[in-house]
Amino acid sequence: MTSLALLLAATLSAGTVLALAGLGLLINERAGIINLGAEGLMLVAAIAGFATGVQTGSDVLAFAAGAAAGALLAAVLGLLVIWLGTNQYATGLALSLFGAGFSAFVGIRYTQERLPTRMTFEIPGLADLPFIGPALFKQHPMVYLTIALAVGLAWFLYRTRAGLVLRAVGESPESAHALGYPVRRIRFMAVVAGGALCGLAGAYLSVIYTPLWVEGMVAGKGWIALALTTFATWRPARILLGAYLFGLVTMVQFHLQGEGVQIASQWLTMLPYVATIVVLVLISRNPAWIRANMPASLGKPFVPGH
Repeated sequence: MTSLALLLAATLSAGTVLALAGLGLLINERAGIINLGAEGLMLVAAIAGFATGVQTGSDVLAFAAGAAAGALLAAVLGLLVIWLGTNQYATGLALSLFGAGFSAFVGIRYTQERLPTRMTFEIPGLADLPFIGPALFKQHPMVYLTIALAVGLAWFLYRTRAGLVLRAVGESPESAHALGYPVRRIRFMAVVAGGALCGLAGAYLSVIYTPLWVEGMVAGKGWIALALTTFATWRPARILLGAYLFGLVTMVQFHLQGEGVQIASQWLTMLPYVATIVVLVLISRNPAWIRANMPASLGKPFVPGH
């Protein structure tokens, strides 16, 4: 039971990285913008957060630096694709390549650095409960904040006027523009907000999940988060569920290795990526279902007056 509780706790922590990035990409895509640069964006945020944590010893400042780095790169993406009209797919891929190279260059001096020892987190009274205490109530506050963000985003999208406007911009920017809404400005704000959440995911990865810096440490999680938004049919609650599902698959490999299962480690390491491919194949079997849920103007540029 103790082993299972630790597996569930690790699943929540691993899923938080994907959930934060997935929620950020969801905001982007609800506004009609595809961000293929999430991988590079998370890498830059990871080194920004880790370097800040090393220099200041503050998790809060580390997360702020990661979010700021993510928002800044996302702002560059937004400027290029929204106002200058560059291709969203090519620009996103270029951002991903830039982030990988830039983070590797900046992170050279931090490969041997270690973060200061931090206090352990637990919810008083609940952390001592058998099984569910160590499984659910000894997490970093960012885990609980991510769950709150998913709930808050769902409320924002489906219960507020601003959320309705955001969805309208992603569905029919021409109609939103005709009603007097600043479509390009709304899209830009959505891209920056989504980038900040991807930045939080990168900072959480390097500061909390694996408190160290290694070149390329995001290891495809940005791409998995991108697939997760489609798997979740652009709904925050499903993003959260899918993130924890992928987190469980990721942690099972370490659990099996710890239990002495005689399987080559390379096969176990492949599990999260194989799961991603399987999920994409399954949902691609029904393209009409994807089209019915996908924002109608996703990936399509908008120029007022055209």
